[in-house]
Amino acid sequence: MSLQAPPRLLELAEQSLLRDRALAIPTLEELPRELFPPLFMEAFTRRCCETLTTMVQAWPFTCLPLGSLMKSCNLETFRAVLEGLDALLAQKVRPRRWKLQVLDLRNVDENFWGIWSGASALSPEALSKRRTAGNCPRPGGQQPLTVILDLCFKNGTLDECLTHFLEWGKQRKGLLHVCCKELQIFGIAIHRIIEVLNTVELDCIQEVEVCCPWELSILIRFAPYLGQMRNLRKLVLFNIHVSACIPLDRKEQFVTQFTSQFLKLDYFQKLYMHSVSFLEGHLDQLLRCLQAPLETVVMTECLLSESDLKHLSCCPSIRQLKELDLRGITLTHFSPEPLAVLLEQAEATLQTLDLEDCGIVDSQLSAILPALSRCSQLSTFSFCGNLISMAALENLLRHTVGLSKLSLELYPAPLESYDTQGALCWGRFAELGAELMKTLRDLRQPKIIVFSTVPCPRCGIRASYDLEPSHCLC
Repeated sequence: MSLQAPPRLLELAEQSLLRDRALAIPTLEELPRELFPPLFMEAFTRRCCETLTTMVQAWPFTCLPLGSLMKSCNLETFRAVLEGLDALLAQKVRPRRWKLQVLDLRNVDENFWGIWSGASALSPEALSKRRTAGNCPRPGGQQPLTVILDLCFKNGTLDECLTHFLEWGKQRKGLLHVCCKELQIFGIAIHRIIEVLNTVELDCIQEVEVCCPWELSILIRFAPYLGQMRNLRKLVLFNIHVSACIPLDRKEQFVTQFTSQFLKLDYFQKLYMHSVSFLEGHLDQLLRCLQAPLETVVMTECLLSESDLKHLSCCPSIRQLKELDLRGITLTHFSPEPLAVLLEQAEATLQTLDLEDCGIVDSQLSAILPALSRCSQLSTFSFCGNLISMAALENLLRHTVGLSKLSLELYPAPLESYDTQGALCWGRFAELGAELMKTLRDLRQPKIIVFSTVPCPRCGIRASYDLEPSHCLC
């Protein structure tokens, strides 16, 4: 016969308060603050809407991290929370007992609820997030309540809770400070995006990701809002293409409209672009508008001219660069000098360098090696996918002797690993890989190093050699 553990006193209190609604509502303000989080969780799970509305009004903490409870949105319980906020906002004189300052709708992993239920401990990262949650610019006077959310547009629609909140917030403009830190766009009509952006404080936004194919003309409709995000740190653009119907002078006008927005971004540090073509021959316009040093330049599979690379290498904003990624940009017919100058400019700070699949040949590699060898902070270097001879690879490895912080190195298979038709000779690849590994270990002790081939034309997988050769899946 097994004995069931008796319920804890806390559980008995929760059951009593939630069972008797008439008892729960007048009693809440007298409850010890330790009872609020577990009781709120239980009321939220059971959809006890009247209790939730009253609990919000009596919430004894400065922040209510509601987003981490909203794994699956229930409009009824969410409305109950907003009704509690309405009751607070309707009071002309702020009561002394009013503690709530921030409603956090982000799904942040801070485990606030687990702490109070006794299920887990708070991580230092989570504590840091909570401390900084309310730190955002507020135009004019202090607002009575800040609402923090991350906006993610995908699948063509917004979820019903977010839609309801935005409509609710629009009707209470001036009473709320709606703060969005991150904006992600995966697919939704531009006019709907603009409607939503008109309801939030744009200068709170610090990160923007546009991860859907846009024509340049659509990006230009978004650009004025980008210029109002005065605290923007990071911008990601994916697959921005130019319609063949746009006249050249119109395209140049669009480029100017876009790049001029960066004049207003005093804290911008990280630029990510993938498959973007409209800046070819115009990168200098963007670089001239930068107001702060860049930490990250990621331009993968983009169209760039040699003059673009030259302007990048001469830009004062890249002298504190930590990450440079030019993966998939064909540099075969470029002079190596701009890339060498670029590495020289960032040699004191550069930590990550990715030149994968850039079509770099032996003579170009030889020209950039002196600058590369002085990048003392470099920890990650990817150079695979370039057609480099055995002798040039050995020379490259010798130039990395002084790079003591290297922890991940990705190199191409030597040209001698392929036959005259370009097919990989497995035995030769294994032999040359072993030689290169021995050469490197005679110079220093690498941490993670891989030599890999060009992608297999059938399966797309690169064969690799670290300690032993690994085949593709074909």
